[in-house]
Amino acid sequence: MSARLVASAAMSTNSPPPDPLGLDAAMPVATNQPEFSVGELARAIKGVLEGEFGRVRVRGEITGFKRAGSGHLYFRLKDDDAVLDAVCWRGAAGRLGIAPQDGMEVIAVGKLTAYPGRSTYQMVVERMELAGEGALLKLLEDRRKMLTAEGLFAADRKRPLPFLPGVVGVVTSPTGSVIRDILHRLRDRFPRRVLVWPVAVQGDNAAKQVTAAIQGFNALSPDDPYLPRPDVLIVARGGGSLEDLWAFNEEVVVRAAAASQIPLISAVGHETDTTLIDHASDRRAPTPTAAAEMAVPVLSELLGRLGDLDRRIGTAAWRGLEERGLRVQSAARGLPEPVGLVEQAAQRLDEQTERLALSLRSVLVSAAQTVEATAARLRHPRETLALHSQTLTAQGRALDRAISQTTRTAEHNLQRVDAPRRLPSGIERLLHDGEQRLGHASALLDSYSYERVLDRGFVLVRGPDGPITNAAAAIPGLDITLQFQAGETRYATIHGEGATPPPPKPAKRSPKAKPLDARQRRLL
Repeated sequence: MSARLVASAAMSTNSPPPDPLGLDAAMPVATNQPEFSVGELARAIKGVLEGEFGRVRVRGEITGFKRAGSGHLYFRLKDDDAVLDAVCWRGAAGRLGIAPQDGMEVIAVGKLTAYPGRSTYQMVVERMELAGEGALLKLLEDRRKMLTAEGLFAADRKRPLPFLPGVVGVVTSPTGSVIRDILHRLRDRFPRRVLVWPVAVQGDNAAKQVTAAIQGFNALSPDDPYLPRPDVLIVARGGGSLEDLWAFNEEVVVRAAAASQIPLISAVGHETDTTLIDHASDRRAPTPTAAAEMAVPVLSELLGRLGDLDRRIGTAAWRGLEERGLRVQSAARGLPEPVGLVEQAAQRLDEQTERLALSLRSVLVSAAQTVEATAARLRHPRETLALHSQTLTAQGRALDRAISQTTRTAEHNLQRVDAPRRLPSGIERLLHDGEQRLGHASALLDSYSYERVLDRGFVLVRGPDGPITNAAAAIPGLDITLQFQAGETRYATIHGEGATPPPPKPAKRSPKAKPLDARQRRLL
């Protein structure tokens, strides 16, 4: 279709010019140029457009942005010379990674196509990224996410501002209107001592100077009478573009603000301007004047509040005294007369005294009767002694009878025991049992003796310090003794390798053991 469109365009260029008088208007023109319907022509243009350009990258500013209810995005990309319609379908819109809006300069990636319904062409955007100021915005957003992940913007890091600071530190340019507005506002509200750290608020060195100022204020000693450390800091600058305010988006400035031990108020730009130092500071003021208002209260308002509180305290004190006086008067009206109370108490005392005397006499009489009754039931001591004497006599006779009975029983049992006859047999049995146990122990000891090992052809080697069991102890020149199975003993000396051993010495005969006495052997 595109070839037909190109051929048609070429043939139309070589055709004769039209009749200026219109004489040939009603006469058919003989030509071999093909005819196109409107739809065919639109599709041909679309094919040429999509085939020629394919995927393109277009840089421009977004304008006329609109998000349809279906989720598709419609907008135009413009520059100084032209405007290009663009559409981003819902599936691609969810993968853009940025939120398009009017005024944002972007680089769009997609393909060109034609829209036959309006005889226009448009760009189908598949990807989008920031460009120019948009690139700065992307960098700003990435830095904000990084610092947020580190916790520098957390709400729990924010410190409260002092109610009435003694010294206010200001970090700003000394030549702009910002410092004059801050000083003027502080003087109107509550005059305080102000320390100004002059810095550049725009340019390459601005970030370094602002960072050094914040750190320098924090390094001051609070006890220095000439240059004390401020109680609150104000970092201020007037409005400007994103590039003008970029120094307050630098990472060093943000980290210095977050690490400041002095509560910090940021007042950078106008109310609509937002920088990263605003997130790291303890309070953000929309303007430098508002920052001064946050730093100190209004003196006249404080004096008015103090006067109002003084009046309220006085009124409350008088009202409290009056209420307590009324309570005392009401309580006094409800109390009886003191004289009547004393007379009633005296009457009750007289009655209790009379009752006490009567009660005491009655108690004494009752106690005497109880003593008499108890005394009538008691025995005479003689009777008690006689009764105990009879009891002891009876118990003594019973004890004598028990002792006599026990003695007779023991004598009878002793006569029944045949001790002279049973004692020798018992001793003989004990000796026999001991002899058997001794024989068993002797046999066990003999089985464990090293002499049984000598019976199997082994020799016991002894040195000066006892038996030699380790080859390392058999050093050359050592005199040793060899004991054999038959009880024979030979003496020898250990020689080195290749030496001729000396002739053996005659073994000494061990003394024969004396035979045990027959009576002793039988006893054991």
